[in-house]
Amino acid sequence: MLTINNLTYRIQGRELFEDASVVLPTGSKTGFVGKNGTGKTTLFHLIQGHIGADSGSMELNKKARIGAVAQEAPAGNESVLDVVLAADKERTALLAEAETATDPHRISDIYTRLADIDAYSAEGRASAILKGLGFEQDRQNAPTHELSGGWRMRVALAGVLFSQPDLLLLDEPTNYLDLEGTLWLEKYLATYPYTVFMISHDRDLLNKSVSSIIHLEHRKLTFYKGNYDTFENTRRLQMELNNKSREKSLDQIAHLQKFVDRFKAKATKAKQAQSRMKMIEKLKPPAAMFDEYAAPFKFQQPGSEPPTPMITLDGVSAGYGDKTILRNITTRIDPDDRIALIGVNGNGKSTFAKLLAGDIAPMGGRFNKGKKLEIAHFAQHQMDKLQPEWTPLEHMVDLMPKDNEARRRSRLNQMGLTTSRMDTKAKNLSGGERARLLMGIITFNGPGMMILDEPTNHLDIDSRDALVHALNDYEGAVLIISHDRHLIEATCDTLWIAEGGTISELDEDLDTYQRNITSTKEPKGGGGGKGKLSKQEAAARRAEVAPLKTSIKDAETKIGRLKVEIDKIDTQLADPKVYNGAPDRLIALGRDKARFAAELETTEEQWLALSAELEDAERA
Repeated sequence: MLTINNLTYRIQGRELFEDASVVLPTGSKTGFVGKNGTGKTTLFHLIQGHIGADSGSMELNKKARIGAVAQEAPAGNESVLDVVLAADKERTALLAEAETATDPHRISDIYTRLADIDAYSAEGRASAILKGLGFEQDRQNAPTHELSGGWRMRVALAGVLFSQPDLLLLDEPTNYLDLEGTLWLEKYLATYPYTVFMISHDRDLLNKSVSSIIHLEHRKLTFYKGNYDTFENTRRLQMELNNKSREKSLDQIAHLQKFVDRFKAKATKAKQAQSRMKMIEKLKPPAAMFDEYAAPFKFQQPGSEPPTPMITLDGVSAGYGDKTILRNITTRIDPDDRIALIGVNGNGKSTFAKLLAGDIAPMGGRFNKGKKLEIAHFAQHQMDKLQPEWTPLEHMVDLMPKDNEARRRSRLNQMGLTTSRMDTKAKNLSGGERARLLMGIITFNGPGMMILDEPTNHLDIDSRDALVHALNDYEGAVLIISHDRHLIEATCDTLWIAEGGTISELDEDLDTYQRNITSTKEPKGGGGGKGKLSKQEAAARRAEVAPLKTSIKDAETKIGRLKVEIDKIDTQLADPKVYNGAPDRLIALGRDKARFAAELETTEEQWLALSAELEDAERA
């Protein structure tokens, strides 16, 4: 699908790629990993032709369509569904041309092509993608300008998924998704029929959706077969073998050099010394392999012993203005709590975080918080607290006015910012660096509780691991809102869910929750094997499934009839005489075929759903 040969690219004098080469096989599902700021997004721009390389080449199949999420999310009067449908530009153009075409042969080509690209089931496919990304039917029909920026980015993602390009480029696609949307995307990408090349730092997504990894490190691109865990293990083994080989070569060189140093001045040993010098020149130990530096996180411990409980809520409601988002919240938070708050976006998770942090006041009920309790709240909108024209060092001056520069830089170093980045304006820092700076600022005084709303969105995998270690070392309470299952499972022991207009504890683990939301039906309860049914039970079971069997039979009959009708039309369209007759006849045939094809697809989907329901009923 894509071949990169000896790619070199520099930006502002810094080399991102140096003679980098790699092959992306056709039909592969490949994750693209590497440290923040090493050039992953830049490579996507190079592939799309937005910028040119300094040297090297990129070879792409000539007819391949490249698709990527638009940088600007739609925000007009068009409905969400219409925006997604318009993303398939070929279908949109063909439908428009069909309205005005008069040449019978061209009309035939149009309708044949529309059938080939499955154009008449487009609305159903687009709607299914939107539903998977969290859009219910009423929201699909709403204009895009009513959506927030995050939801509009989901529309942009839905558009590129719907258009099904031959090469699908995805840059951190889960950044705007909740856990439910991420789980749906995992399954969608795993069965995507064409090539996927995806930048992601989500371990679970990379383990379940891709079968190969391209790693960007030291300005080179390396292809690995397998998912992320396989890549990590393979690379670790390669490093160990490489470094052992290097040590062996260096030991051998040292041994030879000792002989040379000892005998090079003796005439009787001169030839032997020269021989060993030539051996040393031929011995070229491999370069040492090592992980690129991943800066740690370090959070200030709580400045004072927090009260128990820290926070209590009794029948609390919360919202904005006259609109109530959450009702009847009754719970408590203690100093040692590690809570993950999950649930579909739009159900009030961020509202609850703002309530706890004091950003909004309760609308009703009793809300009690420890008098001296300090809460650090990290969320994407909190980035506004950073002064874009200030450097990180200037932010520290504001927080540490009486300290010297060395102490300020030491504090920035604890946040994971390198010396060169301490003097870079905040607006020019990477997303991960800004996240580090903000976390360091909000935890500066040692809060008793941390609320982290999607803290890993801009962090690479090693930085996410560093965050896990820092959170586990932190002694205060933690509440995390995240789609990153690795973060949740590594730091939290309690699940809360935003659902049904309230917040409540979820009495199940994350695996069970995931199975429930990805299955079409709730799992059946009970244990043990199935015993033999009595005559009465068997009769009741037959009566229960009889309507399903009847519906399945009706669907099968309809499928057969529709296929016959489509075959009749295909026979007529195969006759050259039809193209010499009246255009209206040809148009009518094309429309009839399209109508029958769409009806056939809907009926087949119904048959599949009914068959699955029957199988579940018979298995119960």
